[in-house]
Amino acid sequence: MAEWEDGYWWSKDGLRLHYRDYPGSARGKQLPIICIPGLTRNARDFGELADRLAGKRRIIVVELRGRGESERAKDPMSYVPATYLEDLTAFIAQKALDRFILFGTSLGGLLSILITATQPGKVAGVLLNDIGPEIDAAGLNRIKNYVGRASSFPTWLHAARALAELHRVAYPDYGLESWLAMAKRLCRLTAAGRIVTDYDGAISEPFRVPGNEAPADLWPLLDAMKSIPSLLLRGDRSDILSAATADRMAATLPLMDRVEIARVGHAPTLFEPESEAAIDRLLARIAKAG
Repeated sequence: MAEWEDGYWWSKDGLRLHYRDYPGSARGKQLPIICIPGLTRNARDFGELADRLAGKRRIIVVELRGRGESERAKDPMSYVPATYLEDLTAFIAQKALDRFILFGTSLGGLLSILITATQPGKVAGVLLNDIGPEIDAAGLNRIKNYVGRASSFPTWLHAARALAELHRVAYPDYGLESWLAMAKRLCRLTAAGRIVTDYDGAISEPFRVPGNEAPADLWPLLDAMKSIPSLLLRGDRSDILSAATADRMAATLPLMDRVEIARVGHAPTLFEPESEAAIDRLLARIAKAG
C-alpha cells in the first residue's frame, strides 16, 4: 500500500478540509494528479489507483466537505456544486498548484469540468469517470432514493451485504470479497464499534431540490477541454451516463479517448484492466503534449 501524508486546507466559510498527498519521485517532473471522488465517496476510493501510480508521480486525493476527514458543513445547503467548486478553487490557490491533471468520478467529474473551465491554462488533462454534461433521470432517481439514509451495521459483513443489495446491478460479477472491499472504501468504524457510511447524511438535503444536482447546462463548458487530452470512462450498464451523451461528448472533444467498461454500471472503479490501460494511455498523451 502506497504511503501518504494527510493535508488540510480551509474553505471560505471556515471548514477544515482534508486531502491525502501521495508524494511523487523527487527526480521526476511529472504533473500531479488531483483526484476528486463522487457524491458519497472519500479518499479511499482512489487507494488502488494511488498504489499503482504513486511514487512515479504525485497523487492528491481531496475529500469534499462532509466526506471522510473533511469537516461537516454547518449549513447543509452548502452541499452544492457551486460551493464544492469554491472549496477546490481555494485548495488550488492555497497549495500553489500551477498546472495539474484532474481525475473525477461522478460528481468529481462534474467538478473537473467546472475547474477546467474556470482555471484556464492550469489543467493539462482530464479523466471523466462515468459522468457527462447530462445526467440520466433513472440514475438520478436511484441515487436520490438512497443518499442520506441513515446506515449503521454491526459488522463489515453486514455492510458488505447491504452494499451488494444496493449495487449488485452495477457490479454483477462481484463476490463477497469485492463487496467487503467496497464496504471498507465507503464506510468507517465508529468508536462505538458500528460500521457507518463515511459522509454527512445532510448532503442529500440540497441534492433533492430540483436544479441542485448539477449546473443547468455544462455543454458549453466542454469547450475548455477541446485543446487538452481527455479520457471518458463509461460503465456499459451505467444509468447516469447514457451512450448517447457519451457519443456527443466524443464528437465534441477531438482529444477525448472514450472507453466502455463491460459488465459495470455506475461507476468504474479505475482498477479494472481496461481502465488502467486507458489511464496509462491518457498519461502518455499528456506527457507527449507537454
